[in-house]
Amino acid sequence: MPSLNEITVSQLSRLIGTHDSPVIIDLRVDKDFDLNPKVIPSARRHSFENLDSLATQLRASRAVVYCNEGKKISQGACAVLHNHGIKAEYLVGGHVAWSDARHPLVPYVKIPTTQNKNHSVWVTRHRPKIDRIACPWLIRRFIDPNAEFLFVTPNSIMDIAELYEATPFDIEDVFWSHRGTRCTFDIMIEEFELNTEPLLQLATIVRGADTDQLALAPQSAGLLAASLGLSRMYRDDLEQLDAGLLLYDAFYRWARDATDEGHDWPLSKTGH
Repeated sequence: MPSLNEITVSQLSRLIGTHDSPVIIDLRVDKDFDLNPKVIPSARRHSFENLDSLATQLRASRAVVYCNEGKKISQGACAVLHNHGIKAEYLVGGHVAWSDARHPLVPYVKIPTTQNKNHSVWVTRHRPKIDRIACPWLIRRFIDPNAEFLFVTPNSIMDIAELYEATPFDIEDVFWSHRGTRCTFDIMIEEFELNTEPLLQLATIVRGADTDQLALAPQSAGLLAASLGLSRMYRDDLEQLDAGLLLYDAFYRWARDATDEGHDWPLSKTGH
C-alpha cells in the first residue's frame, strides 16, 4: 500500500505548471547533482542538513522533496518536515525516476541568482502586453515560483538591472530576448529545455500574438485581444501580471488537456 507521504512521477508531472503546484525541493548531495546538474521544473536546491531553515521558509506550503533515488535523504526529510507541520511528500524514485520517464529537466546554471535573495529578480519595460506577461508566467510556473519582476521605463532598465542584480528580458541586445522570428517566450522554452508539446503549442500562439503573425495559430488573435484588454484594465503592471497569469494558466491547460474538445449549440440529443 502506498505511503501517504509519497508522490509518483506521473502525479507530480500533472501538477507542475499549474497554479496549485507544490513547492519542489531538490535535496541531492553535491556528488549526485554534479553528475546531472539539472532540476525538476520549478525546483530549488537545499541542503538536507539544514531542514529547520527550510521548514521556516515553507510555512504552510505543500512541498515535494526529492533526492537522487527517493530513498533515505528524501524520505527522512519528509518525516522531519512533517514534525514541523509541513505537508510534505517525497518523490518515489527521486531524480533518477523523473529523468528515466523523460520529463523535462531545467539546467540549473541557467536560472539567475542573486546574492541577498533566495529567488531570481527580472527587469523589463513597463506596460507589458504579451511576451512580458507570458515570460513571467513561464518563470513562475516552471523555473522560480518566487521570482520577482520589475517593470520600469525603458531607459532605466540596464541601470536598475545592475543596481538590483536583476536579469533584463524582452529588450534589445540582452540574452533573454527575441532571436530572429522567435520571441522571448520561445527562447526561454529553448534555453530552459522545456520542450514539451503543450508549451511548444502555447509558444506558437504567443509568437503569433506578439509578432503580429496572427495566422500562426487560430488562438493568437484571441490572446492578442485579451492581452490588450488587460492592459487597458490595469494601470498597475503587477496587478496586470496577476490577472495575466490566470489567462496563461487557462491557455496552458487547454494546450495540455483540452485541444480535442469543442463546444456547440444547441445541445445534442444526448443532452451533453
